[in-house]
Amino acid sequence: MVRMKVVDGKNMILGRVASAVAKRLLLGEDVAIVNAEQMVLSGDIPYLVGKYQKRRSLKNKATPENSPSWPRRPDLFVRRIIRGMLPFDKPSGRAAFRRLRVYVGVPSELASAERMKVPGAEAEKLDCKYCSVESLCEKLGFKR
Repeated sequence: MVRMKVVDGKNMILGRVASAVAKRLLLGEDVAIVNAEQMVLSGDIPYLVGKYQKRRSLKNKATPENSPSWPRRPDLFVRRIIRGMLPFDKPSGRAAFRRLRVYVGVPSELASAERMKVPGAEAEKLDCKYCSVESLCEKLGFKR
């Protein structure tokens, strides 16, 4: 059985965790992120909402079904951000993306697993405004 690295996303900066996880995925490791909804993005909430609403509204007029999609669910939102840090158009990037698991909360099968933190990614070190992934997704229209 393959050992899975479990990363706890509680009060961690999303971009810093995502880049560390993307690197581990490209090295061939299986990674699971728990408490994805409690990760934070730096920036003012109205700015972030506008930025991601604009991304969600981009559509290809000729073939809208082939347009990039940005999810509202917190776990899929985190997954999409990590996908942007992988070479997704290449087979190695797609294989790495398949080794990623993202969870809202902590599932029962990972409750007893040892959780690791990414060094230097704590939200307490931010000296600017920030918001959680959950609150951003709710502003984008996510309903529980």
